Amino acid sequence: VQLQASGGGLVQAGSSLRLSCAASGHTVMLYGMGWFRQAPGKEREFVAAIGRSGGTTYYSDSLKDRLTITYDNAKITTYLQIDSLKPENTAVYYCAADSRVGVHAWEYTYWGQGTQVTVSS
Repeated sequence: VQLQASGGGLVQAGSSLRLSCAASGHTVMLYGMGWFRQAPGKEREFVAAIGRSGGTTYYSDSLKDRLTITYDNAKITTYLQIDSLKPENTAVYYCAADSRVGVHAWEYTYWGQGTQVTVSS
């Protein structure tokens, strides 16, 4: 399984971004896809996750009001919309996938390379 994350960039505070994560390879066993982020000098933290059916979603408590995670079964791609971005949201955002959906990094076997999100004030 390979995961390709994209959609990051340099944006101004208050802007929105939509990150994408496309899965390829032996994807038939995948069910859950998640997003995590890691800011410089900080630990990787959970952002959002979704089950392949789209019926199960989890969000970080601190971010949930500004997040929307969706899943496109035909494209085997998950999308993360982040609204009202703030400078403290600057981080590398990673997508992950596994046969289950969870909120902990250890629950995911497959990881993408990450996409940098930088929010300027």
